[in-house]
Amino acid sequence: DRLSSGMRGSYGKPIGVSARVDIGQVLLSVRAKDVNEAHVIEAIRRGKFKFAGRQKILKSLKWGFTKYNREDYVRMRRAGELSADGN
Repeated sequence: DRLSSGMRGSYGKPIGVSARVDIGQVLLSVRAKDVNEAHVIEAIRRGKFKFAGRQKILKSLKWGFTKYNREDYVRMRRAGELSADGN
């Protein structure tokens, strides 16, 4: 006949990964072309259900991951104040 294993093996190795996140901390940043804005927002909206708590989706006023506003960046690139430095 079968025997009960009881608490055998109840203290195993931890599984999964977690992170401590503060309120207001950025969880995800995405850079995409303007024509794909609706697709990016929908993808993030679907993905935020995988995180506990409430998340906000914010659109930045900056150009990509730079510190310049969109209008300022375009103006400075045209004026030659900025140059491409990377890929």
